[in-house]
Amino acid sequence: MTVRVASAEDLALLPAVETAADEMFDGMDLPPAGSAGELAAARLVLVAGDPPAGFARVEIVDGLAHLEQLSVHPEHGRRGLGGALVEAACAWAAAEGFPAITLITFADVPWNAPFYARHGFEPLTELTPGLGELRAHEGELGLDALGTRVVMRRELR
Repeated sequence: MTVRVASAEDLALLPAVETAADEMFDGMDLPPAGSAGELAAARLVLVAGDPPAGFARVEIVDGLAHLEQLSVHPEHGRRGLGGALVEAACAWAAAEGFPAITLITFADVPWNAPFYARHGFEPLTELTPGLGELRAHEGELGLDALGTRVVMRRELR
């Protein structure tokens, strides 16, 4: 499946993809999916498939690219779409001159931190101010009560 920059039409379909992907977190009361408007305000949204079967949302945090969201519809899971989206986000960030890309995820969910580790991400122990603010916001949303969270970084140069 081809990874491409999301069109305006794609953005309207992505909250449903995120909602379906979140159902994989059985028993976790995750915050509701973002809106198409929130996605439209993102620095970059990449999609896989037409119509989209998955997407990656990239923001800028403290001068680095930040993978804010990665969602793949479960009907299309385990086919490499998540990895393709991660690699496309990293390629974009490198082409834009960012030295690294960061993300925050669940440490113990197999398709979270272990997945990202296989894609070259390593846990961070010291957070930049912006990453610290994101972690604090996650705590306010109740994500810390659902499982251990980890901030990860992948060098791009």
